[in-house]
Amino acid sequence: QVQPVESGGGSVPAGGSLRLSCAASGDIFSINFMGWYRQGSGQERDLVAQITAGGDTYYDDSVKGRFTISKDPAKNTVYLQMTSLQPEDTGVYYCIADYRYGPSYWGKGTLVMVSH
Repeated sequence: QVQPVESGGGSVPAGGSLRLSCAASGDIFSINFMGWYRQGSGQERDLVAQITAGGDTYYDDSVKGRFTISKDPAKNTVYLQMTSLQPEDTGVYYCIADYRYGPSYWGKGTLVMVSH
């Protein structure tokens, strides 16, 4: 089983913070990158942030300065620290793990709700 497992979603008021976690499994040494996607109601699943095996990061413009992606190799876990959350950040957040010698795997998602 190599499906990533997400945790940390919840409901917060605007301006609040949450930290999402994503635990990878399988051949973790062949992971190219891990990332977080967000899917709002009736919307497509869009990339929010990504971190490569070498530690390079990417952020969508909408979250730059507010979200931080990081990883703990010892725990095979990637984190998404989200601050200054806004209602438009609401959605299901999915973790993806891309493996060098195989397909990418998606987690089941964790719901983030930000109220006005």
